[in-house]
Amino acid sequence: MAASNLAYTILLLCSLSVAASDSSCRTTPQQVIIKMWINGTEGNNIEGLGALFGETLPVHEKEGIRLPAMIPQPVDCCSNLSSKQLSGSIAICQRGDCDFSTKAEVVQSRGGSGMLVIDKKGDGLPVMDCSNTETLNISIPSVVVTKSDGEVLSKALAGGRSSVELLLYAPLRPVLDMSVLFLWFMAVGTVTCASLWKGLTVRDKSEGNYSQLSLKESSETDEEDEEIVEINMMSAVVFVITASAFLLLLYYFMSSWFVWLLIVLFCIGGIQGMHSCVVSLVSSKWRNLGKRKVNIPLFGNVSIFSLIVFVFCFAFTVFWAAHRKASYSWIGQDILGIFLIITVLQLAQLPNIKVATVLLCCAFLYDIFWVFLSPEIFGNSVMIAVAEGDNSGGESIPMLLRVPRFYDPFGGYNMIGFGDLVFPGLLVAFSLRYDKEKKKGLANGYFLWLTVGYGLGLLFTYLALYLMNGHGQPALLYLVPCTLGTIVILGLVRGELKDLWNYSLDDHSPSTNSSRRSFTDRVDCVSETNYIEVRSP
Repeated sequence: MAASNLAYTILLLCSLSVAASDSSCRTTPQQVIIKMWINGTEGNNIEGLGALFGETLPVHEKEGIRLPAMIPQPVDCCSNLSSKQLSGSIAICQRGDCDFSTKAEVVQSRGGSGMLVIDKKGDGLPVMDCSNTETLNISIPSVVVTKSDGEVLSKALAGGRSSVELLLYAPLRPVLDMSVLFLWFMAVGTVTCASLWKGLTVRDKSEGNYSQLSLKESSETDEEDEEIVEINMMSAVVFVITASAFLLLLYYFMSSWFVWLLIVLFCIGGIQGMHSCVVSLVSSKWRNLGKRKVNIPLFGNVSIFSLIVFVFCFAFTVFWAAHRKASYSWIGQDILGIFLIITVLQLAQLPNIKVATVLLCCAFLYDIFWVFLSPEIFGNSVMIAVAEGDNSGGESIPMLLRVPRFYDPFGGYNMIGFGDLVFPGLLVAFSLRYDKEKKKGLANGYFLWLTVGYGLGLLFTYLALYLMNGHGQPALLYLVPCTLGTIVILGLVRGELKDLWNYSLDDHSPSTNSSRRSFTDRVDCVSETNYIEVRSP
């Protein structure tokens, strides 16, 4: 008898603790998936954020309950609702001015089985925290969704012409999605490959150069292909002003036609980058491929092999542009982006770490300001808003590498902007040229350690992204210290910092002077480089 009384007491305590958990305040909101049916036809899923109070939503879809949605009166659910009962329904409420817990209590008092709040702002979702914790007694689930997603629901329910049903559940997200590792290898591999590219494609100049469709003779083409854009101190100022102005232009005038303009520019750069890389790589292995030529109006004598590669690159890019919204389009975008980055890192070079310090520090401050500090001035993170493509008409800016989250039930992409590869990549490429000139090995050189530093910087970026619950991170905040800091510390320890600081390839290779131009003498290259950086979320 005593044992049965003890068991009954334990069960009673357990039941009380369960009831208390429904009305207690949690510390972490649930990320929620909302499945929707309009007139029985399943629509697109909506993502939301669960409240810190009320019932905890199930983890699996099969455990959720499909319930009808209704718009109560008043729509903000801040006061007593109309006599119409909400029994067995999910109330769709506007955010209004009262506390979230007050809305939930009002909906619950009218028999509602759940509440979905439509946010009135467009910059992220608010946390539905607890208020009046002493009297809080809410057992229904509550979720907040974005203004744009809420408008879809409101339009479907307007006038009572459609029946809308919702199912809420909160699946668990993986701690580490494989897409992060894939993107990490892609970024580090791109920077490493771009630094080594000239060594991989070097060939006897007497064989001629067949990598360009040009009206000029082969000797003139050789000279143009070897032309190097040398970045100088003024480049940092040009970068900050131009990139900031362009970012604001995107922020205030973002539209589908504007994004289409960027897509066209990306396609042009992608075609040129892919053509240049493929031709130079293949021609370095099979040197006779470019000897056969054909005369084309307006272009003159053109290598047949170069022409075939150009047609292939053009067709590949057009196919990507036509299917850019398909689930597999990220593959084509990454291929074009990688070739474009490799080409940029062949054209632009840092002369020494003095210029690298100015350029990377400016890029460092630029990234931090437009991600973290811009909300204080513009009311929104300008960089994140541009990256997410607000007001872009469903189009997305292509100046980034992206990989889908393979095992994340919420979907989405992990991304890295071109600028996060180009700017540290310039320093990594410089370290390799310095090692070759000084005849240094991997261990006592700088290239290996800067590559490792770049990889560590990316790891720190993803760690910060995880710790800040997916809030966009300025990658250069971590990449600049891990690359620039590495070469400065190593140079200081080895007693080579002064040589690295004032180093100039012109002093060692005078024959290359005729093929090198100042960064500010090439306005087109400045525009291209800064345009790439703007898209680094």
